[in-house]
Amino acid sequence: MRRLFSMVVVTVLAGAWALAQAPVEITVWWHTGKPEELEVISSQVEEFNAAQDRIRVKLVNIPEAEYTAQVRAAGLAGKLPDLLDLDGPTLANFVWNGWMIPLDEYVSDELREDLLPSIIAQGTYPPDGKLYAIGVFDSGLAIWGNREYLVRAGVRIPTSVDDAWSLNEFEEALGKLAALPEVEWPLDLKLNYGAGEWFTYGFSPIIQAFGGDLINRTTWEAQGTLDGIASVLGMTLFQHWVERGWVVPASAGDDAFYGKKKAALAWVGHWMYEPHTQGLGEDLVLIPMPKLGAGCRAVTGMGSWAWGITSTSRHPEAAWEFLEYLLRPDQILRMTAANGAVPSRRSAIAQSELYGPGGMLSVFAEQLTTIAVPRPVHPAYPVITAAFAEAVKNIVAGADVYEELHKAALKIDQDIEDNEGYPPFGG
Repeated sequence: MRRLFSMVVVTVLAGAWALAQAPVEITVWWHTGKPEELEVISSQVEEFNAAQDRIRVKLVNIPEAEYTAQVRAAGLAGKLPDLLDLDGPTLANFVWNGWMIPLDEYVSDELREDLLPSIIAQGTYPPDGKLYAIGVFDSGLAIWGNREYLVRAGVRIPTSVDDAWSLNEFEEALGKLAALPEVEWPLDLKLNYGAGEWFTYGFSPIIQAFGGDLINRTTWEAQGTLDGIASVLGMTLFQHWVERGWVVPASAGDDAFYGKKKAALAWVGHWMYEPHTQGLGEDLVLIPMPKLGAGCRAVTGMGSWAWGITSTSRHPEAAWEFLEYLLRPDQILRMTAANGAVPSRRSAIAQSELYGPGGMLSVFAEQLTTIAVPRPVHPAYPVITAAFAEAVKNIVAGADVYEELHKAALKIDQDIEDNEGYPPFGG
């Protein structure tokens, strides 16, 4: 009997020891964008798993076109993964729904100080001021130029935020470039991208440079701000560029600047580095965003994909350990080497040939530390961006600027009212 009892005890203890030693498994969702990005994140998961035996990361790849819808469905069903890859502008809606947890207790002072201010701004939820998401990279918006055309037209080429073109200088440059025989349109605004998120990302900096915005970020009301005088002036200027024949039409396709070379400037993001370099070679220059409006202010778009830990995770500490690994400067540089984006940490930027001091794309990094404005971190953002994009589309087609912005403001405020102000935002 004693022998049997001893065998039972040994078996139970052995089972308990095995359970204690079993690795924690966390599930990580990733939007499947560029193949190069998928290759890097897959390698990072494999290497993290091989480097230790306490945590096992299971990576789930979901097509980008279906990603946000699947996240919403999983959130409503209470079946989110431990660690979630999310598009920055969706953060507020996810937090408002109770799907994410703050990361502040995990983030060291050293890490926080090393992150770009744009990364902190994108990941911070306004009602409580806590940080819910951190990206390993950010995006950049600037003006790409054809050096040969700029020199021949006698146009000064700015190299930093401080010496950016004024509005008058910018429009004089457009006029001079338009006079070159090779140039059919001096400016490509990428209207071929269509009325989607690009219209908000690319063109809300124009109204913000004038002192307007997509919504009042104190009262969280759009009327009086999106349709206010500053925003109207900004979009009237935008419409003026189109009506002057300075802007590449959507029908001309994507390569007027870097392929056919019928455009002299391209107002677009970092993601065009490869095609622009291939098309223009040493004639390619990167120019900071121009200073617009009465305040002579420049604004750049920002924001990209980021990581957050879900409220349903049973292993948030393990999820953070993997995220902390992804946020190491060497791992950030692996990802940004694959997708060309701006590294999210100053220490990683300092090691980057493209974004570090003197690098071809250093203007992007400089702008993110000085003139970047995040898209509104608010649960109504899906409505905000859709309404503004629709207004931009109609303004390009010649519609009345105030009427279009007013209609967009009404749609936004109606959604906020329908959701009782999205408490605790109020409004």
